[in-house]
Amino acid sequence: MKSSLYLIGIATVLAGTSWEARGESVARLWNEENLAAIRIDFPNPPLHARNLFHTSLAMWDAWAVYEPSALGCVAFDKVSAEDVDAARAEAVSYAAYRVLTARYAHSRAADVTLPALTARLVSLGYDPNVTTTEGDSPAAVGNRVAETVLGFCLHDGAREATGYGDASYAAVNEPLILQFDGTTMLDPNRWQPLAFDVAFTQNGLEASQIQTFVAPHWGDTRPFALRLQSDETIYHDPGMPPQLGDSATDAAFKAGNVEVIRRSSQLDPSNGDLIDISPSAYGNHSLGANDGTGRELNPFTGEPYASNVVPHGDFGRVLAEFWADGPDSETPPGHWNVLANEVTDAPGFVRQIEGVGPEVDPLEWDVKLYFALNAATHDAAVASWWCKRTYDYVRPISSIRYMGSKGQSSDPGGLSYDPEGLPLVEGLIEVVTESSSAPGGRHEHLSGHVGEIAILAWGGEPADPETSYTGAEWILAVAWLPYQRSTFVTPAFAGYVSGHSTFSRAAAEVLTRMTGSPFFPGGLGRFRAEKDAFLKFEQGPSMAIELQWATYYDAADQAGISRLYGGIHVPADDGPGRVIGSACGEDAWNLAKKYYSRSIEAEPIAYTFALDTNGDLELEWDAFPGFYYWVETSADLANFVRYSEPERAESVNGAISIPGFVDGGPRFVRVLRSIEGE
Repeated sequence: MKSSLYLIGIATVLAGTSWEARGESVARLWNEENLAAIRIDFPNPPLHARNLFHTSLAMWDAWAVYEPSALGCVAFDKVSAEDVDAARAEAVSYAAYRVLTARYAHSRAADVTLPALTARLVSLGYDPNVTTTEGDSPAAVGNRVAETVLGFCLHDGAREATGYGDASYAAVNEPLILQFDGTTMLDPNRWQPLAFDVAFTQNGLEASQIQTFVAPHWGDTRPFALRLQSDETIYHDPGMPPQLGDSATDAAFKAGNVEVIRRSSQLDPSNGDLIDISPSAYGNHSLGANDGTGRELNPFTGEPYASNVVPHGDFGRVLAEFWADGPDSETPPGHWNVLANEVTDAPGFVRQIEGVGPEVDPLEWDVKLYFALNAATHDAAVASWWCKRTYDYVRPISSIRYMGSKGQSSDPGGLSYDPEGLPLVEGLIEVVTESSSAPGGRHEHLSGHVGEIAILAWGGEPADPETSYTGAEWILAVAWLPYQRSTFVTPAFAGYVSGHSTFSRAAAEVLTRMTGSPFFPGGLGRFRAEKDAFLKFEQGPSMAIELQWATYYDAADQAGISRLYGGIHVPADDGPGRVIGSACGEDAWNLAKKYYSRSIEAEPIAYTFALDTNGDLELEWDAFPGFYYWVETSADLANFVRYSEPERAESVNGAISIPGFVDGGPRFVRVLRSIEGE
């Protein structure tokens, strides 16, 4: 059974305790249903980020119907009720139920998910057969909000209407056949699909034997707060990652792969290597880097953080599996919903927006939290997947095997030299020689491979993962595997940038702002992996391991680092992902707050204009999807007339061309916006 995250001081909640008694809201219950649906569906991170966001959006919009000072994101109704709390709970429930049943109607586990959703609605005392969208009853309000959300989001670029498919992507490299060592690549800097004998997803669903790129079109999906700058073609473009064979970045490419090999070599709990993973010694990195050395004091207790010295091999393995989100995967966006719920559950936690002002009730807290959090992770999916498609970057499984097949690149006069080979590092990456493979030598078992490249790394999944572990071994570089299940190996999409890094930092930014502090409640978040009871890829850990984080940023950074231990990413994927995620989280929070306060309606419209060679005016503006926009013109600034009719914005950009602007046409133009088209 998968262990759960807990925060310092959390008391055990007895099974069977009612959700009301636990102080939970109906929004929390529907969030849990969403997470349960993700765990048994195909693990598609951007798709699930979108579903979490749109469900959260529907719950927020249903709540805001009854709050004059707030504004829904796409449904702008305002209704009064005698019992506002009861009406909100019912409207939120119907809105969430309708969105979730629509989104999971064709999921892998629809036969389980749909009855569970209906059972939840019935358990709350609501009738699933009430489908009306007419009138002001809470059920009608919820159904109407869901109808609006589903309709508005159907054509957001995700290709929901055609099953989210995109046939336009074609890998430049032929598949890496895992049955054999090595690989052949037309372009060693580009992503390579894997070919399995038998393939499964992280949560145990049977997958295609030859990988296809998951959601290569996702960068075209409508975001929440992301906006392209005038000099950008990609949201928060991090630029080209290091390239093998490029004079400027070849060394960085190789160094990144060496780091992955080094971390793979550390996945051995019996090698005597110890590491202090306490917040006093580990974490507190600057954005995009791994330069932190911890913190002296817990700001809540005023006391130093206690040391937490553990075998490095156990730490790396637990870190890799905890943040891998599998088995029973919520995927990274869902994982951060779990973490956010645990934060809210912490004893003594006070639900104050931004850590100030009066405490709000659980439903208000939850709908605001989920709206901002899942808007941020949705934007993180859009931004990171646009990078993945654009740069189409290689994964370590391919690059390490490819360079290993070429030879070594350190000694031009030495054995097996090739400029595209792996750098030699004594005790980590070596050439097999007659001497090293002689009886008693460290490469004795590789005696038939003189001249080939050997690396000290995790040796692969053991025959019986429940009772044995592999540890680090000298293996051929062409046979290297990431620390993953042999039927999974690596996700089916390009590496740059890391989704885990982007999702996690975006979520950490929202939690920091929502709670008013970067620190976990009590100054310490932690997760305990029991001895020989947590790991799934092999036996372990060899002792109980407690992951610890002082701040949400520390946890997010560990999520990114975990992918290096797991052999899924190189450092170049991780750091830029954190930077992009930070921007996504900040922007999503700042925009979500404007819906909380309804100040979004007064937000100035940012626009640009230019005259083309024909004297026509090309006008463009940033738009909030769901609002109505139109253009008016005037000859004298006193009498404006409508030039275009109000249209509901379907994207984050609006544009119009006004012919003859400098040839007797209008001298002034303005863009107007409203929620009603008037």
